Amino acid sequence: MSDASRTKTPQFSLETLLTHAGREPDDQFGFVNTPVYRGSTILFKTLADLDAQAQPYLYGRAGNPTTASVESVVTELEGAHRTRLVPSGLAAITIAVMSCVKAGDDILITDSAYEPGRKFADGFLERMGVSVRYYDPRIGAGLAALMRPNTKAVLAESPGSLTFEVQDIPALAQVAHAGGARLIVDNSWASPLYHRPLALGADIVVHAGTKMFVGHSDAFAGTISTTEAAWADVERVRALLGFFTSGDDAYLVARGLRTLAIRMKEHQQRALEIAAWLEKHEEVTSVLHPALPSHPDHALWQRDFTGAGSLFGVVLKPAPRAAVAAFVDHLELFTMGYSWGGYESLCLPVAIRNARSVRPWSDEGNLLRLHIGLEGVEDLKSDLAAALERYALAR
Repeated sequence: MSDASRTKTPQFSLETLLTHAGREPDDQFGFVNTPVYRGSTILFKTLADLDAQAQPYLYGRAGNPTTASVESVVTELEGAHRTRLVPSGLAAITIAVMSCVKAGDDILITDSAYEPGRKFADGFLERMGVSVRYYDPRIGAGLAALMRPNTKAVLAESPGSLTFEVQDIPALAQVAHAGGARLIVDNSWASPLYHRPLALGADIVVHAGTKMFVGHSDAFAGTISTTEAAWADVERVRALLGFFTSGDDAYLVARGLRTLAIRMKEHQQRALEIAAWLEKHEEVTSVLHPALPSHPDHALWQRDFTGAGSLFGVVLKPAPRAAVAAFVDHLELFTMGYSWGGYESLCLPVAIRNARSVRPWSDEGNLLRLHIGLEGVEDLKSDLAAALERYALAR
């Protein structure tokens, strides 16, 4: 592909973009996929080249063609200025946050935030002199009442990956910008296929690429996509901290991205069907899925999203811990694990009460988080139906 065509990419469909973007076969001796580049040292031919520092790659820690291929795809998907691939979703969050705050600053974080990010804020930022406060994920424009002169960042996650509140990103962005802060949004649940926070006013979007981007539960990755104004600060912090993703992991992310559109459609369809089915079961008190009309944030989801992810919550009738064990210990297809986004279905009992500080979780039922994989829907329903029967008997 010529340099001219690279800068004038047509606005193809997402499916076409995912299939073709980031691949440059002419630069790779005709190979379809950008191969794995492994290496630290990059050579310069002359002293003039060394002095100019104009080569595309100067040292392996700053990236290589394999990582760049992933970054270019995600940049296009998010409608971003630039993207960086980093080793994990947590790394993406920490870099994004530290690009916005310093000692003496303040940050507001959604009470529904990803738990490792919350631990980073409480265990590291506060030690470094940054005040950390949490806000109700449904606060919307009411965030203005919490802003302080030194509030420099707002960290949102929409929907939250445990309790699935949808946040009003345009309202949060307006409030953050009016107060001189940047809005960071964790977009891992919907992916940029179904939600584009930058277009809604966010400054930085992060992903746990480990999940939907990789899609096979076999690699860690995170991405940080930014507006032009936020890019320099993000890249400065990443470089200073030395975060780097290996060519091997980048290759696995690139592989997963090629099928993201097809997988997301299948995950969405299966998850919605099972969520609606569970909603009718007598042992279920509520299903936490924003795409269901029963969800309190359904109208907001309809306004800002074009699709749904694979992950949702189910609240069962109150029962002792033994009933939860009866549910999960004998599942045949669902297994227990902390991640999601892979081809395999997961079921995770969630101890949510200790993870909230602003809006306490008051439901007395047992909360389970389900990731719906690519197994047959009727097979998954049968597995859950048997588990619900065991739960009822133990209750």
